[in-house]
Amino acid sequence: MRRAMFLTATYEHPSRIGIVLALVVASLLHGCATPERGTAPVLYDFGNQPLALAPVQHGSALPSIATSVQASAALDGLAMLYRLAYADERQLRAYAQARWAMPPAELVQQRLREALSQQRAVLKPGEGAQLLLQLELEEFSQVFESPSQSSGVLRLRATVLKAGPSGDRLLAQRSVKVQRPASSGVAAGGVGALSAATDAAVDELVQWLQSLH
Repeated sequence: MRRAMFLTATYEHPSRIGIVLALVVASLLHGCATPERGTAPVLYDFGNQPLALAPVQHGSALPSIATSVQASAALDGLAMLYRLAYADERQLRAYAQARWAMPPAELVQQRLREALSQQRAVLKPGEGAQLLLQLELEEFSQVFESPSQSSGVLRLRATVLKAGPSGDRLLAQRSVKVQRPASSGVAAGGVGALSAATDAAVDELVQWLQSLH
């Protein structure tokens, strides 16, 4: 009788199995909620591998540029975030034993300035650059499509202002979203995927900027 009742309950609530599996995977990804005393989180950045860009055509002088990158409140810190898209893609979770070495906005800013400086003068805001590139980082997380498959997802909005006698004016604006597969379903795999996604987004922005006058 108990077996029949169990089968009936399982048939009436099939979503429970998926919820339980999602919670198990989440606990494995998140790690221990209270790390052992003396155990420091592992810190990650993008490493020192240079970003290769196509050379600018000989004789073309690109205007100087200043950059600034801001992030949403969820990304304003060192937490390494992920989503379980197959369970609840709206919930952001953080790895317990992995951290970024600097906030994601600074990681993207560093990579962007490195790329732009290969082709033009890169200044800081307020130093008289001809163009100002403002980025709003909206998504920077490892997204799990299933327990065994994940990707690094970066989404941002880019705004370019042009300096003029009467002040800065809007020159162009666009949204960029890049997704790259992760090599593994742990923090290190997410780092590699987000690093590749950042490089792809930077390359897209650099090419876009070359077309602006």
